Amino acid sequence: MVVMDRGYFYAIIAYALWGLFPVYWKQLSNVPSGEIILHRILWSLGFLLLIELLRRRWAWIRQLYLFPKRTLTLAVAAVLLALNWLVYVWGVNHGFVVQASLGYFITPLISVLLGVVLLGERLRRLQWIAVGLATAGVLYLMLGVGEIPWVALALAASFGMYGFSKKKMHLEAIEGLTAEMSALFLPALFLFVLLAKRGEVHFADSAATMGLLIGGGAVTAIPLIFFGAATRRIPLSAIGVLQYIAPLLQFLIGVFLYHEPFTTGRLIGFIIIWTAVGVFLFDNIRAYRGVPV
Repeated sequence: MVVMDRGYFYAIIAYALWGLFPVYWKQLSNVPSGEIILHRILWSLGFLLLIELLRRRWAWIRQLYLFPKRTLTLAVAAVLLALNWLVYVWGVNHGFVVQASLGYFITPLISVLLGVVLLGERLRRLQWIAVGLATAGVLYLMLGVGEIPWVALALAASFGMYGFSKKKMHLEAIEGLTAEMSALFLPALFLFVLLAKRGEVHFADSAATMGLLIGGGAVTAIPLIFFGAATRRIPLSAIGVLQYIAPLLQFLIGVFLYHEPFTTGRLIGFIIIWTAVGVFLFDNIRAYRGVPV
């Protein structure tokens, strides 16, 4: 009997939770997206600090003090993450769940392109084919269907740049997110107080709204904890394959639960992009196993 490494279960749990995110944030459609992000920052920081208190790991703070460039990189990463959250929550609550899923399907390809443009990395032949197919799929949606998938492109670009910034920080998932939320804390608190003075805060609209906004901190952090545990236990190629659980679930939720329109034209565009993702995954698995490509 083959026993699966528990790291695989951790990864599946993390991506399944991320895949179910639309259901959670959809319950807050009565709250403006900007305010949701402010709460997500504030309550995430509180939840993460509680975890750090239990772990008693604070050495990373000294690292940021000793290396100011890392602090600047952290601030940039924090802004990119907040932008990604804002676009995602806005998209979910305005009927763009399917497009949001598309964004996370093409994010790895955006990361590859960033490596070429910003780091001078060279692509393998199949990687170029994957990038070309993804580009063709996006162009088809824009020209053939007359739809500019700006939510998908904004999510992919912001998260791709966020991942690029994270490469230079050398912090664990929990520590990095704690640092990022700390960088955003004062601006978020200032904006929240400003909204409160204007009477535009929806926090106390109902007990359900209050609970969901507070719970957003744990909802944000818990998948990252499982993800961090998974990355230390299973191969990177497995992480690469399993990461598509999240956008697949989001796509299914958008189409079958929220009945977002999905025309034949959009299906063709998505199939082209999914083919690009398949080529990309195939190339990564072969490269990880040392098979010439």
